[in-house]
Amino acid sequence: MARIRLSKSLHAPVARVFEAFTDFEHAADRIDAIQSLEVLTPGPVGVGTRFRETRAVFKREATEEMLITGFDAPHGYTVGCESCGAVFQTQYRFLPDGAGGERTRVELDFEAKPVSFFARLMSPLTALLIKSCARAMEQDIEDLRRVIEEPPAASVQPAPARCVLPRPPESIR
Repeated sequence: MARIRLSKSLHAPVARVFEAFTDFEHAADRIDAIQSLEVLTPGPVGVGTRFRETRAVFKREATEEMLITGFDAPHGYTVGCESCGAVFQTQYRFLPDGAGGERTRVELDFEAKPVSFFARLMSPLTALLIKSCARAMEQDIEDLRRVIEEPPAASVQPAPARCVLPRPPESIR
């Protein structure tokens, strides 16, 4: 069984961080590695929400159907899938980080459990790939941190056009 544990502090309240992490409709716009994400179940995100995610993995396109198996707004959620003879599960927790409620500690626990004979046979190779998976997960969190912490770009309004006439020469005035 392969595991990854990550923790990162973000400068935003828990509710805002939770909202960004569960906004699957906009995930492809916010996380560089996600090429597309299609929410397959109607209604608000919660236990039972399914989505199909396509992302770049080792320079190849990989598509998985994901399922939300745990949901405790705004404290966390669990998402998982079964693929290639293994069960994958990622649990996200969002905890207040310090006084004032302006920081959130994001904790991620990932687990890959082989269930088929072939996947169990290949599990020593999984240990070699786990560092790459951890880097990818760290980058996903970093991509969302940028969205959450950076102020929205101010819309630049063009200055109103001004018509400035040249001054007439002194002889004409």
